[in-house]
Amino acid sequence: MKRKVLTVDDASTMRKMISLTLKAAGYEVLEANDGPEALDMISKMDIDMMILDVNMPKMNGIEVVKRVRRNDRHIKTPIIMLTTETEETIRNEAKIAGATGWINKPFQQDHLVGAVGKVFSMMAA
Repeated sequence: MKRKVLTVDDASTMRKMISLTLKAAGYEVLEANDGPEALDMISKMDIDMMILDVNMPKMNGIEVVKRVRRNDRHIKTPIIMLTTETEETIRNEAKIAGATGWINKPFQQDHLVGAVGKVFSMMAA
């Protein structure tokens, strides 16, 4: 069974790029265009990982992480932040909130696939 990854970004082109990259690597990919939509989706289904932008309208990525971590069903679901944000304080805030990892945009496709694979292999160990 394919691992299910939810990508959350307000930029449709970014979601599509992530989706195409991960689908080519054998993952099932779902897309949400903002935090509220993502939270609604995970309340109805299981996912194996979330890839999340920080700067989004309606709800920023760090708030999404906090809310995901309050949900017992997804308390251990890996969350990779994929963002243009480079501020160390924001990175630390995301980590404290419960983010698993951080990748800067623009991303290299092999780097994204490698990071996703690494997180999944760490979970299996």
